[in-house]
Amino acid sequence: MTLPLKKSGEDRHVTVLLEEAVQALAVKSDGVYVDGTFGRGGHSRKILEQLGVNGRLIAFDRDLKAVTAAESVQDARFCMVHSHFAAMQTQLSGMGVNKVDGILLDLGISSPQVDEASRGFSFRFDAPLDMRMDQSCGQTAADFIATTTEQYLGEVIKNYGEERFAKQIARSIIKERDDGHPIATTGQLAKIVAGAVTRFEPGQNPATRTFQALRIHVNQELEELSLVMSQCLSLLAPQGRLAVISFHSLEDRIVKQFIRSCENTDDLPAHFAIRAADLPQPKLKGVGRAIKPSAEEVKVNPRSRSAVLRIAERTQVA
Repeated sequence: MTLPLKKSGEDRHVTVLLEEAVQALAVKSDGVYVDGTFGRGGHSRKILEQLGVNGRLIAFDRDLKAVTAAESVQDARFCMVHSHFAAMQTQLSGMGVNKVDGILLDLGISSPQVDEASRGFSFRFDAPLDMRMDQSCGQTAADFIATTTEQYLGEVIKNYGEERFAKQIARSIIKERDDGHPIATTGQLAKIVAGAVTRFEPGQNPATRTFQALRIHVNQELEELSLVMSQCLSLLAPQGRLAVISFHSLEDRIVKQFIRSCENTDDLPAHFAIRAADLPQPKLKGVGRAIKPSAEEVKVNPRSRSAVLRIAERTQVA
């Protein structure tokens, strides 16, 4: 996730956990690496700094503006792919790449996306209710609300937004829609949610969790993360590193549970007679503890406060 820092009237983008994430990859000079979420290229540029002339970096992003930003990276070792990262293995196979030395995933939404009103991610602006990371395809949030049921909308808001007033919010949204008032803008949606939420955390807009839920649903973020994790396992060469930065508990839970499942190979019944040497070997091993931004980084970039970096290494097991 790339976060903006406004200084002297100009925008510049600051990448969360930049040093920590690239260090986690233990970059080899001649290695092949994947940046699954290019964003504005902070991590990619840092990886390229550490690669030698025979190294290679392949970046992915579904956002067309990120793809455009990648055009500024004039480097023969670098390749940009316009695709969601759940298609990583297929895309790499088509390029003749079957094994890589490291994969970095920086999850969630980027600040350039949030801060551009026309994208429809933020309740801070009254704009078309879009929320697609890839605006070249797929269903918008407005389209989803226009066609879904009250029950399903409530489940999305509850499950993806962890919103305790999900039923009330869904009921209010569907009532407004069915009364002949299509929910077409972020301002409309935020107003409806505010009227349905009776209690919320101090300092937090009552629409925060609903907007998060709709964004995750529209972009299938958790499904794509679940799909790419097993691909990362298959793609990593022995001693290859996986580094994942997540920004909310739903993402982090998927990453943490996947790493643990690959570490834990002893699913045998209790008291089953077998020697430790004969047990299957783990396919991944966690590297250190989860890393969070320093107090200094959070002070400079408040939106980085929820970031969590988890690192794992591929074992020698095929």
